Amino acid sequence: MGKLVELKHPLVSHHLATLRDQSTPPHQFREQVRRLSLLLAYEATAGLPLKPVSVRTPLTETECEELGCRIGLVPILRAGLGMSDAVQDLIPQAEVWHLGFYRDESTCQPIEYYQKFSAHPPETAFILDPMLATGGSACEGIDRVKKWGVDKISLLCIIAAPEGIEKVSAAHTDVDIFVCAIDDHLNENAYIVPGLGDAGDRIFNTL
Repeated sequence: MGKLVELKHPLVSHHLATLRDQSTPPHQFREQVRRLSLLLAYEATAGLPLKPVSVRTPLTETECEELGCRIGLVPILRAGLGMSDAVQDLIPQAEVWHLGFYRDESTCQPIEYYQKFSAHPPETAFILDPMLATGGSACEGIDRVKKWGVDKISLLCIIAAPEGIEKVSAAHTDVDIFVCAIDDHLNENAYIVPGLGDAGDRIFNTL
């Protein structure tokens, strides 16, 4: 069974306050997305497998451990791009692949417009999307990553609505979900309340 992890940490609460503030300028918004993405990734990577490796220090040979699997990052375009650089800084050897969806405003359904995967999938994938609202894009993204052949999938989101969590958890019981905050509900336009607005517009200054 997949698990749901909501980060409970003073730093998360602190950075979320700035992220939610409508007066936060785009450059500072991006910085907060980056910080929160690092905290999410730290939590989400706790169960990664390790393998032994011998290294020579200035004094002697010693046994250490390093990551023991190929890792793929799959940001959901476009807002997921705001998270990918931070996570890749934490895992420099991670591969970055892309999925693009936009929301049909009349139906609130995701429409795919881009996919870039390799012929050889990694063992582990982290799907990155700042907002988990209806869960439509997340479910479609997970479907495609599973069809790609990835064994272990986690979804990393900064803000989530209960409706989106319920949809993803029901459709993909084996996927772990990591979020910084679970908000109250979706409004009549399927936006997260209290939320933070449109993450993509605020990241890329296209309000």
